[in-house]
Amino acid sequence: MANPTTTILAATSCHPCFRRSLLSPRRPGSIHPSLHQMYTSISHLPPPPTTAGTTLLSRIYYVTAEQLQHMQSLAATRTKLECFSAFLWKMVARAASRDTNSKRVTAKMGIVVDGRKRLGNGDKESEAMMECYFGNVLSIPFGGKLVEELVKEPLGYVVEAVHEFLAAAATEEHFLGLIDWVEAKRPIPGVSRIYCNRADEGPAFVVSSGQRFPVEKVDFGWGKAVFASYHFPWGGEAGYVMPMPSPLGNGDWVVYMHLAEKHLDIIETEAAHVFKPLTWDYLMQ
Repeated sequence: MANPTTTILAATSCHPCFRRSLLSPRRPGSIHPSLHQMYTSISHLPPPPTTAGTTLLSRIYYVTAEQLQHMQSLAATRTKLECFSAFLWKMVARAASRDTNSKRVTAKMGIVVDGRKRLGNGDKESEAMMECYFGNVLSIPFGGKLVEELVKEPLGYVVEAVHEFLAAAATEEHFLGLIDWVEAKRPIPGVSRIYCNRADEGPAFVVSSGQRFPVEKVDFGWGKAVFASYHFPWGGEAGYVMPMPSPLGNGDWVVYMHLAEKHLDIIETEAAHVFKPLTWDYLMQ
């Protein structure tokens, strides 16, 4: 006799949309020059360096709601993500400033932008389908500043620099242009230029956001998760940072980092009051 099986039924919040025509290019296309600065074809990449690149390490921290509010209070008109990213940009620049000949070194930071809410052209049906679109609809705008400038200027100044490069990509026209850019480069794949950054060009990292990932609602049949995080060693020399809401539901953030060891050392020494190592005791509060 066969062993009985259990079928788990769960209501879906939305049905995935597979309509690729939502991302069809325009005829004729229109590509803003900024997209050529942001992306490149894989075929245009230089050969990999012959020497070993920078080794990136993965660590997980938590940042309290009070610290996030304090950062935002220094630039009250901007989002917590913009303020958090600016603070981290300054920390990475501080680590780079300890290197010799760092005065003319540029530190780059990118932020992942979701295009779902920026496509649809005001059509409610298209916007609803984009909300449930299966697949990534992302862009990675980035900015670069001299290390000495990032270290010297106050956090509010750096926040405005973050907002400036982020706002340029948070539009429907940007994503329509990106779709046209991809079509123009077919069949050669494209890649974000910040991903291709080499360590000898200065530090670079990308901040994404898992704030909308509903960890507390996920149940695969054996109970809700106590904790979930990311592991994203994407192969390049650029770092990757993913903040997401704390499972405690108290406004804290849990932050996954994949950065160079010297950047993590600065974070753990000079910003230990902000980035606290995630422990079992914290999760069991």
